Amino acid sequence: MTTARFALAEAAARFAFSRTARLDAELLLAHALGIERSALLLDLDRPVPAGFAALVERRARHEPVAYITGSRGFWTLDIAVGPGALVPRADSETLIEAAVALFEDRAPATILDLGTGPGTLLLALLDQWRDARGLGVDRSAEALGWAGRNAALAGGRAAFVQGDWTGAIAGTFDLIVANPPYIAADAALPAEVAAHEPAGALFAGADGLADYRRLAPCLAPLLAPGGAVLLEIGFDQAEPVAALLAGQGFATDLYRDLAGHPRVIAATR
Repeated sequence: MTTARFALAEAAARFAFSRTARLDAELLLAHALGIERSALLLDLDRPVPAGFAALVERRARHEPVAYITGSRGFWTLDIAVGPGALVPRADSETLIEAAVALFEDRAPATILDLGTGPGTLLLALLDQWRDARGLGVDRSAEALGWAGRNAALAGGRAAFVQGDWTGAIAGTFDLIVANPPYIAADAALPAEVAAHEPAGALFAGADGLADYRRLAPCLAPLLAPGGAVLLEIGFDQAEPVAALLAGQGFATDLYRDLAGHPRVIAATR
């Protein structure tokens, strides 16, 4: 019987298209075994379950690992995710770090997540601040289905509604966050993204800025006094997005991800 050590090497070789080929293989085998990856790595001579081969075939067809395992770790949580929802990215944790920095001496009581997808940002923030409550909005019923599955992570403090950005929202919020679509329509993407993740969560017009143009004029009326807006951006979008927000009376700051790329714009009034 093939051992984990050899099965992982073979799977990683088939995943050469991935920058994280070995990690992908380890996550899939741990999932097949029903154990944590850390436990797998402690015993690489264990036998491999028959179901692992099918998981390898799915990944070899460029299906995202998170869709295959049904979850992705993000901040302090495991977020359930699958077809119809954007896979949480590690780069998006920059937004959570920025929020923690901005609210280091106080906690936001109310949080709004625009384009919430499976609830990634909102639920991570609610886990950070256990007394806060939040609202997630998305136009995709599929994405909201995943958000509903994840809602229990907030213990009843998160609500999710279907809507087109801010169109159906009343009231104000201490913290507004969004990871809107920001990829230009003609941009080339890896097959696992282009062929599997929802286009509506990725593409935003010819220059990738269409949704920022829609959002910028709508944010100030929803922001409570002393509050902040945090927007994830593409690596080359800091200047145009900051300009859009400045045009609405916001002062802005930039936060970079671990690779040093511009990743989040913070806006205050």
